[in-house]
Amino acid sequence: MGSTIHYASRVILPFSLFFTVSVVRAQESPFYEFGLNLGRMVYQGDLTPSSIGSFRTSRSSFGLTAAKVLPYSFSIRVSFVHSGLAGNDGIYKTPAYRQQRNFRFTSPVNELTAHFVWSYPGVPRYEKGFSPYVFVGAGLSLFNVKPDASGFNAEFFGAEAVTIQAGLDADAQQGAPGVLPIVMAGAGVKYFFHQSCGVNLEASYRTAFSDYLDGFSQSVNPALNDHYMNYTVGVLYRRGKKGSSVDCPKIRY
Repeated sequence: MGSTIHYASRVILPFSLFFTVSVVRAQESPFYEFGLNLGRMVYQGDLTPSSIGSFRTSRSSFGLTAAKVLPYSFSIRVSFVHSGLAGNDGIYKTPAYRQQRNFRFTSPVNELTAHFVWSYPGVPRYEKGFSPYVFVGAGLSLFNVKPDASGFNAEFFGAEAVTIQAGLDADAQQGAPGVLPIVMAGAGVKYFFHQSCGVNLEASYRTAFSDYLDGFSQSVNPALNDHYMNYTVGVLYRRGKKGSSVDCPKIRY
């Protein structure tokens, strides 16, 4: 009989403790994190001299985020961003052909996305401290692309100008997209200096699987798609009931 009780205590007690902790975690009150951020959106495409883009044509960005914090350093976040994209061959002196090609474009950007966020090691809900994080997500982005090739100097390109002009005609027939699905990934770090208030820095990359974010493709380099980045700094606010909905009873003497 004694051995049976001893065996049961070794097996059942750890299991019951695990079950109790799991129930408490499952019944924790909802906890949310809200953010407001400002930054710069950088176009990465054919009208920049580098694949990482150029801050010379970057545009201001404004964003709002709302996240539901889950156990074990995870959260689900939605985000709205308003910004713009721009590119301009004419502002780059090298290589020399850019100022002669002189293609340019502008477009507003409005995007709505959802993200899966993982923080490490994860700052507990009401504690201060740093927490780096990474995320992936997807959503929709709205554009109003206005390409401009009026400054193109055909004489500079000689025989090649015929090919470029044919590309421009093909691009005009294709037209620029108005709405595109996007996939994004990013990383950042947040610091809570108060149990409810903090700040964050973040960089995020987007691809829309299109070479027409700038309105040009066949006339430039149709082999590569366009992309863009957003770099932001923001403020964060955490809200939720401290503790769990399963509280230990108070013992009165």
